[in-house]
Amino acid sequence: MHKLGLVRDWDLALHVPLRYEDETRLQPLGAASDGQAVQFEAVVVQSEVSLGPRRQLRVTVRGDDGATCVLRFLSFYVSHQKTLAVGQRVRVRGELRMGLWGREMVHPVFRTAGVPLPQGLTPVYPTTAGLPQAYVRKAVATGLSRAVRAMTPTIPDEYLNEIACLRLLKLDSSLRFLHCPAADVSLAQLEDRTHPAWLRLKAEELLAQQLSQQVARRERQRFRAPVLVPGKPGAGAGLLHQDLLAALPFALTQAQRRVVDEVAADMALPRPMHRLLQGDVGAGKTVVAALAACMAMQCGWQCALMAPTEILATQHFAKLVAWLEPLLAPRGLVVAWLTGSQRKKERAEMLARIASGQAGLVVGTHALIQEQVVFARLGLAIIDEQHRFGVAQRLALRSKLVDGATPPGGASLEPHLLMMTATPIPRTLAMSYYADLDVSTIDELPPGRTPIVTKVIADERREEVVARIGAQVAQGRQVYWVCPLIDEQADGAVVADDASGRMTGSVPRLPARAGAGAGGREAQLLRNVTATHAELSEALPGVAVALLHSRLPVAEKRAVMDAFARGETGVLVSTTVIEVGVDVPNASLMVIEHAERFGLSQLHQLRGRVGRGAVASACVLLYTTPLGPNGRERLKAMAQTADGFEIARIDLALRGPGEFLGARQSGDALLRFADLSTDADLLAWAQATAPRLLDDYPQMAQAHLERWLGGKSDFLKA
Repeated sequence: MHKLGLVRDWDLALHVPLRYEDETRLQPLGAASDGQAVQFEAVVVQSEVSLGPRRQLRVTVRGDDGATCVLRFLSFYVSHQKTLAVGQRVRVRGELRMGLWGREMVHPVFRTAGVPLPQGLTPVYPTTAGLPQAYVRKAVATGLSRAVRAMTPTIPDEYLNEIACLRLLKLDSSLRFLHCPAADVSLAQLEDRTHPAWLRLKAEELLAQQLSQQVARRERQRFRAPVLVPGKPGAGAGLLHQDLLAALPFALTQAQRRVVDEVAADMALPRPMHRLLQGDVGAGKTVVAALAACMAMQCGWQCALMAPTEILATQHFAKLVAWLEPLLAPRGLVVAWLTGSQRKKERAEMLARIASGQAGLVVGTHALIQEQVVFARLGLAIIDEQHRFGVAQRLALRSKLVDGATPPGGASLEPHLLMMTATPIPRTLAMSYYADLDVSTIDELPPGRTPIVTKVIADERREEVVARIGAQVAQGRQVYWVCPLIDEQADGAVVADDASGRMTGSVPRLPARAGAGAGGREAQLLRNVTATHAELSEALPGVAVALLHSRLPVAEKRAVMDAFARGETGVLVSTTVIEVGVDVPNASLMVIEHAERFGLSQLHQLRGRVGRGAVASACVLLYTTPLGPNGRERLKAMAQTADGFEIARIDLALRGPGEFLGARQSGDALLRFADLSTDADLLAWAQATAPRLLDDYPQMAQAHLERWLGGKSDFLKA
């Protein structure tokens, strides 16, 4: 019971059934068809234990209409044999099969006949090994009874009356109904969760979530942060962020200017900024981060930018050094670089610069949060691709501001926090899971970005794709070829690269299949990156084909990427380590192998590596047949739109919020009953109701949180 989280009466009351079984009526055995679930009463006419290759109990029963059926039990107890002894009248329920020897059921449910039929549908609950349904049903019934008796209202009627469906059923009536619905209720309404009882439960759950988000937001308002308002310019120089704007070789878009203003307004307040900056691939989030860092440094504070992979951190570092170094040098500041792969001497030098405050901006990986990293005055923390980091990692970076820097009130300071993501968030997801954050959106791409043509092509046309690559390279262009795996091991397993560039362990290798291809070769269902590199090197003589994956030494990875960025390499065969942060304007073609195995957001991220220059670019999604319906939908969406927000909406519908977000890293599903794709009206009601309930009825709000979360509301603290 503890494993299922069933420790309180309310846990039991909210442990709603997975499905229902109809045990309210008996049916004639002879009228049942193959595959139908049927309940009937019959007399046992034969019962024996078979001693063949596998011991089993075989029981023949005759129904009231004269039809017979064999009940087979592959595992059984002595009590089974007693209840199913010859001459006994029993009630049997199960799925009927038409076997070689007539009707049969395997492991049906049975009991002695004569017990009154239930008046309502029988609930089937989520359970775990060693916990039978009968025990769960009894525990839920008693827990529900106690919970309902002790129930007090947590939502005033005036709020419930604002949405018509919530007036139909009280919470106690809804719970009683869902645990034991009447036999004549619409099963369709129960299964698709549109019955008023379900709607009441969803509304209560969404309100609890919104309350927890509001509480987290209000708690954060009590923290203190440095007030970062750029004041007078330094000697011989203007304001740092204004100097950067003047030096940039491009003008900001209107969306970028709006977001910069939102960030600046937050940092000017004495409470910590907690803002999520979202924008499509290539929308220009890095320059917004650079301007925010300049504002912090102008005020005498440091800024840290943490990226999930060394490739992405390297890209950020190179770009920021080019922009900022000429502006920081006259001010005696530098951009520092910190990763786990640094040599000891270089690392010690960087740590000293960070501790002294000379490093105004520090760029790095998770090495930034290690214990030996001490900032002199950390005022702004920027986390790129924030969903790649867990709660503990984000909290660790925020705790890097030294305790000595305290405001007059005496409370310790926290740095401002700006989180960035290139995975656009659908509106309903932002309303729900990110209600405790301020969200800024760059919804405009910089001018000059060429649209990317996306083609969905079967693997059988692989030769055509390779020929297209040769033509692109001949025109002086460069090409990415992305594979989902690294290579095969001796035991026939393959080792996968995940999107963050870490090893994820081995997965079974799928069997080979015969297929057309260069030289009549056999194509594996899952190609690997080393074999593809060898194949393309052979098929494209005279073309420099490079290989990149997470198991290469750091220095070699950097050298491979640098050579590709300089145009010395025509084709880069890679795993998904290039998903974020790689910016090579001359690359005009992306081939993604086994595209059906990637999520939509990841495909969109990968596609964003091309189309960064003035030349028309294309993305080829190679898939292996047969293609399942879910894979077909994903690839169709990629071909039809390049709008990251529309792709995110489709991804939410296909994957659901839990998988889409993996983000909150809480370990618990944040919504058990509500569905963001269908319950937008209930979510809007909960979002509007939560702050009013906290203000006008704080005790009710607290009771509602206790009922639904039971102390689990701390998952929102980062």
